[in-house]
Amino acid sequence: MVDVSDVSDVNVVWSGSLSDGAPVVVLLHGRGSNEHEMAAVAAQLPSHVAVAALRGPVVLGPSKFTWFENRGIGRPIPESLRSSLDWFRRWLDDAVAHRPVALVGFSGGTAFAGACVLDDPSRFAGAALLYGTIPFDAGVATTPGRLAGVNILHAQGIDDPVMPPALMERTWEYLTEESGALLETYRTTGGHAIAPEVLVALTDWLERVLVVS
Repeated sequence: MVDVSDVSDVNVVWSGSLSDGAPVVVLLHGRGSNEHEMAAVAAQLPSHVAVAALRGPVVLGPSKFTWFENRGIGRPIPESLRSSLDWFRRWLDDAVAHRPVALVGFSGGTAFAGACVLDDPSRFAGAALLYGTIPFDAGVATTPGRLAGVNILHAQGIDDPVMPPALMERTWEYLTEESGALLETYRTTGGHAIAPEVLVALTDWLERVLVVS
């Protein structure tokens, strides 16, 4: 399990605004990847935000990391997920306390972003859940109305060969019918990759949810 008592060795690549008060976008990579996976996304984000591409705390192999141990694709082991959530919250409080934060997760990073916002909805300005699923039955609440008033952008690939179809459908139904989120959704052609139109929509969405006062 992750050592939540020490966040001094967190691997993160910062880009974007250098202002101490800038809102923060945290990029969460997919399972078996690393913080550099999201570089193309980081390059397209609004100039007024600080971007933190974080490395998952669970090691799978050389340069391969993830956010939690699982019992199948999209199915976190609750104890591992809780440990990583506590680790992430300690880092967040240490690195970007009192700044607006939006999460952008891809694939396995979507499950972790979803877990973060379900665990503490009021902490985040929003979460973009891209080509992944909500972590059901994993120790975080997925009750009706849990994300009431929370900005969520969700995208799925209709021919996604990676994510389990049943979990994708369950995620879509929860977000659109039960969550209460302020929701923007996309179903795109193609497979398990961020479609160009979704990247454009993500940039526009972040401009709206991370407005500088």
